[in-house]
Amino acid sequence: MINKSILQSVIKKYHLGEIEQVKWEIKDNKLEINFVAPSKIVIGKVECTDFPLEDADLAIYNTKKLDTLVGITSGDLLLELEKQNELLLKLNIKDLNYNLSYALSDPLLVPKSGKVNSPDTWEIDLQLEHDDIFNILKAKNALSEIDNMVITTTQNLDEEVVCEFVFGDEAGHNNKVTYQIQGNITKEDMKIRYNSNMLKTILTANRDAEGGILQVSKMGLMRLEFKNETITSEYYMVPQEGGVY
Repeated sequence: MINKSILQSVIKKYHLGEIEQVKWEIKDNKLEINFVAPSKIVIGKVECTDFPLEDADLAIYNTKKLDTLVGITSGDLLLELEKQNELLLKLNIKDLNYNLSYALSDPLLVPKSGKVNSPDTWEIDLQLEHDDIFNILKAKNALSEIDNMVITTTQNLDEEVVCEFVFGDEAGHNNKVTYQIQGNITKEDMKIRYNSNMLKTILTANRDAEGGILQVSKMGLMRLEFKNETITSEYYMVPQEGGVY
């Protein structure tokens, strides 16, 4: 049995509003899902321990439909696979009232996610507390119509090197919101532009996490990691085109 909220959290952490085709890899009651956004802006992995299903690779073609089906259930769920010989046909989901069937796809229809060449060192390494996640989301929502966000490294009034999240248009007289976080920062005067809508989606999907890590390399690659009791999620996001200054 698995609680509905845990299953929904797993789906939300990789779906990100746009990632539909993935493979659920289950081995020894551990679920691993590797994914890549159609826009190629983000690639990542979600893992869930204590996942109550037999060893199998499930080809999920329409994640939004699966999420809709799970959404009508409640409480603890029983997950079972329906097979014909060795061919996986359906993922059956049961609660006290509903008996749902989700049709599994051909694994060949699921795109491969690829791998990331992670740098050896990160010039920005931040511990994101729950309040930081909440405050970054507030800053983005204050300028929700603008998809631009710039991460910079600079000195604060105490001459400490800090990381600033700057939301808004880069033109001098336009509206801006800046949020500042201290951390392990080894390079000043970095300036990298990212898609703020995707960052918002990732942070929103992980608001149930105990905290997170945000790392940025001088080449522009951003890494985010979040953990709670049973779920770990990891994301690599590339900057916008021409976004490394």
